[in-house]
Amino acid sequence: MANQGCSRRGFLKGAALAAGLGAMPAVVGKAGGATGGKLHIACNQYVWGVFYQREGKDFGASLDAGLAEVAASGIDGFEPGGAEQIDRMTPLLKKHGLEMRSLYVNSTLHDSAQADRSIEEILAAATKAKAFSTRIIVTNPSPLQWGGPQNKTDEQLKTQAAAMDKLGAALRRMGLTLAYHNHDIELRNAAREFHHMMVGTDPANVTLCLDAHWVYRGAGNSQVALFDIVELYGKRISELHLRQSQNNIWTEAFGPGDIDYERLANHLLKIGVKPLLVLEQAVEAGSSNSMKAVEASRASVLYARRLFSRFAD
Repeated sequence: MANQGCSRRGFLKGAALAAGLGAMPAVVGKAGGATGGKLHIACNQYVWGVFYQREGKDFGASLDAGLAEVAASGIDGFEPGGAEQIDRMTPLLKKHGLEMRSLYVNSTLHDSAQADRSIEEILAAATKAKAFSTRIIVTNPSPLQWGGPQNKTDEQLKTQAAAMDKLGAALRRMGLTLAYHNHDIELRNAAREFHHMMVGTDPANVTLCLDAHWVYRGAGNSQVALFDIVELYGKRISELHLRQSQNNIWTEAFGPGDIDYERLANHLLKIGVKPLLVLEQAVEAGSSNSMKAVEASRASVLYARRLFSRFAD
């Protein structure tokens, strides 16, 4: 369902307007899991925007009230969806006791001219975010057209990987980690875009934000494909986005379902990787409608804390 990626990007743009706006990096393995024995659980902005829209509300219209609800649900950290959010959001995050260990930013990297501009913009945002103790910059390079059939050429993929590596190296010099994120479109055509972003970049510069459900869905609802990717790139996972479905429809709260997250947690522990855990449980057409945003988030947090309890120091 490529349109879900488009919806996410569209929501982030709208929220921004409403707001007025050589070794692996050390973050891998200890990305954001625990501090003083407490497991850190974060969520991202997209989740709350989707739930608020379903309730006829606008999360970006009153960030203060919205972030108060985020904190009330038991969340420890918040991943803003765009560089435009930083200036207004950081004081409100402080007010509500929410950390910002990661930042999700859009980028266009398959075209050389646009790539240089994207890199400059992301580095400027990263400088601001670092002052708020951000550790990870997550980016999902734009497709040629959201929801369209077009695929990037081999040359565009090479350009994108080179730009990703350049950005990651610059962030690493700043003491930050770049994490590559994907939706389902990158899994088309033998997942050549996804794999080249991994194979065509230096692991020291580019880590993986594993969005388990987008990999699962993009591979035709396949756990085989998901766990093959974990086998191939597990050591590079610095952040893990958590979303679940039942019968391939997103559930309101994170819990048991189509993806065996217990197996995933066990594998990550086995290879010594403890990524930053970011809830991204959202709703789509066909999802049940029995919970408000706070209730759904609270249930997701409780389940995630039990499932990933061994990730705490």
